[in-house]
Amino acid sequence: MTIFTIFVSLMRLTAMLAAGTFLLAVADDASAKDGVVEVPAALNPDKLSIYRVVSATGVQVYTCTRNPAGATGWVLRGPDAQLFDPENKPVGKHYAGPTWEGLDGGKVVGEVKTSMPAPVAKAVPWLLLDAKSHEGSGAFTQAQAIVRMETTGGTAPGDGCDEARAGQELRVPYTAIYVFLK
Repeated sequence: MTIFTIFVSLMRLTAMLAAGTFLLAVADDASAKDGVVEVPAALNPDKLSIYRVVSATGVQVYTCTRNPAGATGWVLRGPDAQLFDPENKPVGKHYAGPTWEGLDGGKVVGEVKTSMPAPVAKAVPWLLLDAKSHEGSGAFTQAQAIVRMETTGGTAPGDGCDEARAGQELRVPYTAIYVFLK
């Protein structure tokens, strides 16, 4: 081997090691919690761009209510959750509306456009919500749509709501990832 072929071989090896290190770093960061998500096509039919990803930890709030037919059942009042950025720093809250309100003053209210069953048992469905109103000038106000995915928990029980419990509130823990699209 000549000095030149050894040099070229070492350069190739260095390049391969650098590329491998980069790929490992990218793979280490590739999780929904770290902000790298893949939204199912059914929940992004307009192929909007992801500009923000937050995680939510909180509860889905239900009330034991009688429907017009006279039967009682758990009816969703809305979420009550804290929102966190990929570094797990608080960025806002999520509540009935459904509303996402950022600590930076921005607020967006959504309206369900479509849903799909969660792949996990007893988890609230994944949703595509259109932004129906904006308030303020924070990051959430840029949203044209919001996707709820990677849900765990949050579903109301099938029983436990009867005449004796009418009007009672039930708070069911849940987590989710919210993907903001523009």
